Amino acid sequence: MLTATRVYKFEYNDTCEMCHDKIDHHKIMGQRLSQSQGLRPKKKTGITVSVKKCSNCGLIYSYPQPVPDKITDHYGISPEDYSWDENYFKYDPQYFARQITVAKELMPFTQGMKALDVGAGLGKAMRAMQEAGFDVYGIEPSPNFRERAIEWLNIPAEKIKLDSAEEVEFPDNYFDFITFGAVFEHLYHPAFILERATRWLKPAGIIHIEVPSSKHLLGKIINFYYKLRGTNYVTNLSPMHAPFHLYEYSLKSFTEASQRLKLETVKHYFDVCEILSFPRFTHGVLRKYMELTDTGMQLTVYLRK
Repeated sequence: MLTATRVYKFEYNDTCEMCHDKIDHHKIMGQRLSQSQGLRPKKKTGITVSVKKCSNCGLIYSYPQPVPDKITDHYGISPEDYSWDENYFKYDPQYFARQITVAKELMPFTQGMKALDVGAGLGKAMRAMQEAGFDVYGIEPSPNFRERAIEWLNIPAEKIKLDSAEEVEFPDNYFDFITFGAVFEHLYHPAFILERATRWLKPAGIIHIEVPSSKHLLGKIINFYYKLRGTNYVTNLSPMHAPFHLYEYSLKSFTEASQRLKLETVKHYFDVCEILSFPRFTHGVLRKYMELTDTGMQLTVYLRK
């Protein structure tokens, strides 16, 4: 929910962030409220922004983009207030194992290769990559999360920078592997960050990105439910409340941006993830359908320089 101290400016773009298509003919999907909408959004108060979908690449985005006056208004919260998942605060030795395995398959791995975790959070992926033989660095814009990573998982303070992907500096051709886990949906200018990361990446290096999929089935079902209730609200995104998602991506969003940056999309997959807000007896059917139709909630892509 908005607080009295949270102030926004609103940024209007002329083109799609990822494919640069002109937005004047993009579809308006509906409105998104500044708090969790629940089943009856018309009974909630707040301000709304439009949610649009790129006609070319399928990127779903907030229009305009609500930019907080202070970034700490979004990311100055404690880790406990950010996530409702109790597993968020547990470290499993198998955490990030799938991503590491794929990365090693896509490049000739040698011990001590340099890796960068953008948006390191609690440091779990950094810890996993370190145990897998990488020389790991991280970026985390939240002081609360960075401190927790240092204290909880013993991440060396000098290895995790308190900085943003927009401002941080690294040498060109420095990293072999760069990962963006649950980051790109928070970035105001994701293609700009992808361009920066490409400069930091060594030739033949790999960039890994996990994002909410713009094709996810459950969102479409909830949007249909809202429509039946006579509202123009949609469930996509959460630009003004946790977890502060600004975008949902399609595979074409990345292939279009990658072509401009001379990156190759070498692997992708969709994951169903946890099914929330639906009766348990529907989970099996929904999960199977999403697996067969690539309409799960998460898209993962691997890009090679």
